[in-house]
Amino acid sequence: MDPGKANYTYSFSPSRNVRRKTRVVQIGDTPLGGEFPIRIQTMTNRSTLDTRAIVGQCIRIAHAGSDYIRLAAQNVKEAENLAVIKKELQNKNISIPLIADIHFNPKLAEIAARIVEKVRINPGNFISTFPRTDKQKYSENDYQQGYEKIADRLIPLLAVCKEHGTALRIGVNHGSLSNRIMDRFGDTPAGMVESALEFVTICERENFHQLVLSMKSSNTRVMVEAYRLLVEKLDANGFNYPLHLGVTEAGLGEEGRIKSAVGIGALLNDGIGDTIRISLTEDPECEIPVARKIISFYLDRREHDPKPSDDKTAEMPVHFNKRNSASVRNVGEDNPPVVISDASDQPFIPDEVLKQSGHRFDPRKKEWTKGDQGADLIYLGNQLPPPDSPDVAGYILNYQEWENLADSPENLFPLYSINEYFSVGNRSKDMHFLKVDLPPQKEQLIEHINKKQQESRTGSWPILILSAQNPKELRSFVREMIQQECKSPVILYNRYQENDFETFQLKSSCDLGVFFIDGLGDGICLSSTTTLPREQIIATSFAILQACRARISSPEYISCPSCGRTLFDLQKVTAEIRKETAHLKGIKIGIMGCIVNGPGEMADADYGYVGSGKGKVTLFKNRKIVKKGVSSDKAVDELIELIKDSGDWIDP
Repeated sequence: MDPGKANYTYSFSPSRNVRRKTRVVQIGDTPLGGEFPIRIQTMTNRSTLDTRAIVGQCIRIAHAGSDYIRLAAQNVKEAENLAVIKKELQNKNISIPLIADIHFNPKLAEIAARIVEKVRINPGNFISTFPRTDKQKYSENDYQQGYEKIADRLIPLLAVCKEHGTALRIGVNHGSLSNRIMDRFGDTPAGMVESALEFVTICERENFHQLVLSMKSSNTRVMVEAYRLLVEKLDANGFNYPLHLGVTEAGLGEEGRIKSAVGIGALLNDGIGDTIRISLTEDPECEIPVARKIISFYLDRREHDPKPSDDKTAEMPVHFNKRNSASVRNVGEDNPPVVISDASDQPFIPDEVLKQSGHRFDPRKKEWTKGDQGADLIYLGNQLPPPDSPDVAGYILNYQEWENLADSPENLFPLYSINEYFSVGNRSKDMHFLKVDLPPQKEQLIEHINKKQQESRTGSWPILILSAQNPKELRSFVREMIQQECKSPVILYNRYQENDFETFQLKSSCDLGVFFIDGLGDGICLSSTTTLPREQIIATSFAILQACRARISSPEYISCPSCGRTLFDLQKVTAEIRKETAHLKGIKIGIMGCIVNGPGEMADADYGYVGSGKGKVTLFKNRKIVKKGVSSDKAVDELIELIKDSGDWIDP
């Protein structure tokens, strides 16, 4: 790449927090886009015919601080009842803009557009029922006729929206692309973008510009790539519509929060996003504080911007591409990212070290057993492990302490400062680490590392432990390493001062998740200046890697947040399934309230539990229906039997 020419298309500054400039879309009295704040929204999860319950929920959501509220309308009565709900809220002095969520029926969208401030439609099912699973092939003529059919159904809705000043969201879901799009593009980010652009082109032709777009997926890599590709395509066509961000079906509890923060945080740091929704399998008002924290982290990072000159050599790939790093023992190259525990500020206690390395004490057997989520390496700083220390992981020592050892054990590795590394050189021909606190003179540092490696001719590349106030400085540095062909593996390190564990989880996920989504990291090390439990910090590291699909260490639950279409207690069922299957490492289970996104969002899930009627559940395996009409009081047991019959079950 020409060093004097920038080559970034979806991010307006790879090294600084610069928000993408979008047009303003008026949604009631709360405008979206432009210079307005990033807005927060959520969705009710009660039947839209239950006016009292919905109004109560809307009041709680409004008091929690949401800017917009979305409601599902799946039939004419529900769409018409939006007017009753809106009036009841106005009578209680709640003027928050309402958004109708419509699937399958354009006529419902037209009814809702006369009542609420915004309507969300899904291109994947706007003119058709749920996509068939057969391999239908479309000729060029068939494909074009499908586009014309979209226009025939969409134009009347646009006329109603114009008349009533109603905004429209073109909300693409990875899990519900139409057969027509799937035939040409497959189940891909490119297909998601094309699905949206067809609708945008029609809106442009009809001179309708009150548009918001979204590209949601339960897979953070797919979600981030789709949004980046969308921005690239929009800007190429001169379209500056605002974007709604979200990781759909993120899940319950910590897993859902981390997954949302990884995907949304990556895009906000790219300057992408005008409104966000955190899709948790919890009460909707619980989503608002999480969204507010994620936005605050982005705003805080704008205070630590590096110089604009850092942009000149930046290259920002849209697609995932694992960085070509060297392999040093189990770090780098094709090895899964490692987890390092920072124990440098605590006394060396063997039992605590065993816990950090994933061991648990079994009081019945009176012995320690190894689990899956244990640190691969433990940083001890200036302290030495005692002679009787457990031989459970590699230990990293500061260089001077390591150098003073007469005979260094095989599992002790030195950590150099920059000055030590360039003054004394590497004394270890095996694994060794170099601590880099950015920003240094990065070009010179990388040149020195390359030169030292060439001079040594033997031994391994140093493993860099990188830290910075602003994660974008880290990203800029790693990009420079790629340009200079520096093969040192990279461990992303951040030290936090948060006392609140949720805040720590969200902030670290926003900061570091993007590196693993982009394939730039070979390991992660989180640290805290407070008294947060070390085991929870390590668990957060593993959860971030799993959310990025970089290292799988536990089951993954793709569970929707529920809405008015859900006919069972999704929170309760999700908790039951998690309790019974938490030991099944690597298995993916989709838990969906209804058929709208169910089978699609479970595209890469091993098993699926989907509500299919009142008190009825359909069970899936690899996106194929296995059992229909299962009674909901037996469905969890039936799911476990299905897993056992398929040979994927192991006893806890």
